[in-house]
Amino acid sequence: MNHHALNPSSASLATRDLAVLWHPCTQMHDHETIPMVPVVRGEGAWLVDAEGRRYLDGISSWWTNLFGHANPRIGAAVKKQVDTLEHVIFAGFTHEPAVELAESLLRVAPPGLERVFLADNGSAAIEVALKMSFHYWQNIGHGEKTRFIALTGSYHGETLGALSVSDVALYRRTYAPLLLHPELAPSPDAYEGEPGETPVQVAARRLGQMRTVLERHAHECCAVIVEPLVQCAGGMRMHDASYLTGLRALCDEFHVHLIADEIAVGFGRTGTLFACEQSAITPDFLCLSKGLTGGFLPLSAVLTTGNVYAAFYDEYRSGKAFLHSHSYTGNPLACAAAVETLRIFADEPVLERNRLLAAHLRARLAPLTDHPHVADVRQTGMIAAVELVADKATRRPFDAGERRGLRVYLHGLDHGALLRPLGNVVYFMPPYVVGTDEIDHLVDVAIAGIERAVA
Repeated sequence: MNHHALNPSSASLATRDLAVLWHPCTQMHDHETIPMVPVVRGEGAWLVDAEGRRYLDGISSWWTNLFGHANPRIGAAVKKQVDTLEHVIFAGFTHEPAVELAESLLRVAPPGLERVFLADNGSAAIEVALKMSFHYWQNIGHGEKTRFIALTGSYHGETLGALSVSDVALYRRTYAPLLLHPELAPSPDAYEGEPGETPVQVAARRLGQMRTVLERHAHECCAVIVEPLVQCAGGMRMHDASYLTGLRALCDEFHVHLIADEIAVGFGRTGTLFACEQSAITPDFLCLSKGLTGGFLPLSAVLTTGNVYAAFYDEYRSGKAFLHSHSYTGNPLACAAAVETLRIFADEPVLERNRLLAAHLRARLAPLTDHPHVADVRQTGMIAAVELVADKATRRPFDAGERRGLRVYLHGLDHGALLRPLGNVVYFMPPYVVGTDEIDHLVDVAIAGIERAVA
């Protein structure tokens, strides 16, 4: 298929775009050869371009879309809200969508979370949690606590605070002079385990190393921040739930907060509504975004405990109020979308259906475990990943400069699928409205793309 033989409308849209826009996560020079795809509408799990070509959205548009593009229920809720209140200052004012959203979130969240602070996007939620944790310790007389502990391979967003607690070499190399310096504890990533080591054993060993970090640094640290069960942008690396159980106990023992970044893994992606449920733990801060609005509008939430809230609640003259605001905090349109998204979870057997879809995806990917260039096939609920390597025996990776993952992406575009690998990790995170036939299509295209990529 010739991507450049576009009709005038799609060609002109791409041309107009490249004359004025600067896209995220992109070396714009690439678009001299890689097509810019003009999307004109979405239908369920599919995106439709200006030519009428259809692409199965295998990555839920950066992991945001849960119930399909142009979902009629969420769309109707937003349309209804548009007619009554689009936005209002959220300092000193409130409205039904925000109150109902907070009530709904606290009903389904891990027990013990009692307060909801709203923001605009995932990175902002991380900033809020970091600042709130630091400010909590300051308010109760522990101003010496100014640092954080993060995991190797972690990713928490791209504003400076969120980037500071991320361990992505490319970003840290570029922006290092601007960043905080967290302590890094080794990730419990099962792929990095010793030969013959089970995920549970990796988790136990890494908890021992976390204990050592805490013994040395807990006195100066506010919190440990983790992505529960799956380190997503770091390559869909997965760990055993026992790690979180042990980590919660360590944070309690050493008097540091636990921040759970469930921005990517929340709302059913891992098989439970929240990943923390699989360890039966409650973090001190639960950060949510992405799927919160079903992929409709930017919104994030930080859920925290009554104990944290109480440390800020005082007479005005105490100077203990939390200092953070966004112009669009509590936006009614976004809150209305989120309320309807949560209603879909309440009304429909979403998690049960996801378990069936996840089992089908697992079965379809199983044959890849024998592929000579596949080192690992891993899955947690509706997140699955295939690790491509140059050498299976030694797990030697492909040279990043060869851009093998890009070949999978381009093959996908030519064959009706949006697959956007993370380096040499081909992953699947489809909307929950896919059918088994659509999973088959996604996997078939991916397998052919992998053959093309490793050739």
